[in-house]
Amino acid sequence: MRKQSPMASFALAALCLPNLASFAADLAPPRPDQPWIPATTASGQIVAGAPANAPTAQELNFVLPANDELGLLPEPLTLEAGKAYALADLIEIALSRHPTTRMAWNESRQAALAVAAAQSSFYPKINASLIGAGQASFKHSRVEGIGGSSETTASGSVAALSLEWLLFDFGARAAMLRVAEQGAVIANIAFMASHQQLIYGIVSAYYVHAAAQARVESATQSLQNAKIIQQAAEARRHNGIGTVMEVAQARQAYAQANLALVQANGALENAYLGLLSAMGISPLSKFKIASAAGRQLTPTLLPAVEQTLTAALSRRPDVLSAYAAQAASQAHIEAVQAEFKPKVFVVTSLAQSAGASSTTLIPSLGPLAPTLDLNGSRHSGQIFLGVTVPLYDAGARSTALAKAKIAAENTELHLSRTKDEAIRQVVVARNALQSHLAAYSAAEALVSATQTTYEAALAAYQHGVGSISEVTSAQTQLLVAKNTLADSYSATLTAAATLALATGALGKAPE
Repeated sequence: MRKQSPMASFALAALCLPNLASFAADLAPPRPDQPWIPATTASGQIVAGAPANAPTAQELNFVLPANDELGLLPEPLTLEAGKAYALADLIEIALSRHPTTRMAWNESRQAALAVAAAQSSFYPKINASLIGAGQASFKHSRVEGIGGSSETTASGSVAALSLEWLLFDFGARAAMLRVAEQGAVIANIAFMASHQQLIYGIVSAYYVHAAAQARVESATQSLQNAKIIQQAAEARRHNGIGTVMEVAQARQAYAQANLALVQANGALENAYLGLLSAMGISPLSKFKIASAAGRQLTPTLLPAVEQTLTAALSRRPDVLSAYAAQAASQAHIEAVQAEFKPKVFVVTSLAQSAGASSTTLIPSLGPLAPTLDLNGSRHSGQIFLGVTVPLYDAGARSTALAKAKIAAENTELHLSRTKDEAIRQVVVARNALQSHLAAYSAAEALVSATQTTYEAALAAYQHGVGSISEVTSAQTQLLVAKNTLADSYSATLTAAATLALATGALGKAPE
């Protein structure tokens, strides 16, 4: 039997390989108007593969299968029962549990590793290599009807130890190290900024919750006032002084007050969930939140303009980050300029070959090509000290230098723009705080006036002088005034936190 040629066998095997494009078509939905039925595991996890069954007319449902592993609810946070958690406590919990804090920390660690990678360029690189080789040949010949064949095999191995070390590069590596170090500074600044943003989010949500809690208290008091008015109307009716219309109006006012209390409780629940979301914990967590009442809102909360702007420009994260980016861009220019200068390097290798084999092996650096030829069984070693001088690269280095200078100019412009934007944000935040302080003072006066009006109207009605419309209107206006005061109190504290964030001073819970 005639032996088949190896090349023919290889060609036949290549023809038998599958066409993967036909299998890929099964991974997509069959038609634009039919759903995709994915392949799933026993738990419902979607895996790549052809669907088990094609959709039928009764199965035209574009709902994905449920993954049981993803349906597990997050564990609620377990806290001390009966304790009222203040704003500082909530911030402390969030800093240890919110995902953004760990993400920012990981980014800082990555930047630190980039510095370590830049430092490694100052040290030599040592490599060990072990190569095994085998060779086989088959020869068949036929002379005057007499055939013969022969087969030859050979094997060998090479072991080598090499060292590469860049000795001098006119400051290129040092400049890139400074770039990496400034990158670490920028990442660490971003780490602090992310925590400031997290604290601000919790502070804002906490004050929103405080306003919602105050609205519930006002609505509860308003419901009690409406009950007193209703009882007075019913008493007047019982004594033959009042009318059915008065009683009906009083009952209507009580129903409206009850509705306002229900709505206030719903808003409080939403504010509570918003606070949990800002903290990054499970919405199923239940704990008591301390009241935010008791802070004195005085004009001392409003710092001087010059002092505020100076503090902002000196410690805002975005300004500091832009300044570090400017320093990094200057270091990058120095690194590109060093590419125009020579480099001094050393390369050394030790090698051992054994067996009937032949190979070429040497580490290379720059333009140095491998040249060491190892045959048979032998030991060898050599060392090279060289200098590479860049002569011509069709303007690649000049282009890189021009780009680096443009990037440096952009960082300077970005720093200037960042400082201008910081000043604008501080001025806006300070003006907002000033307006909220004035609004809070006016709201205090409004509550005092409406409280007096309500008490006078109720007393007059109870003594048969005033009307039911006057007392119910005064009761409604009192609720509106108290809600306005609660909102002003929360908005003023939020504005103070916004100003602290704008100046880069919001590093903990406001005192």
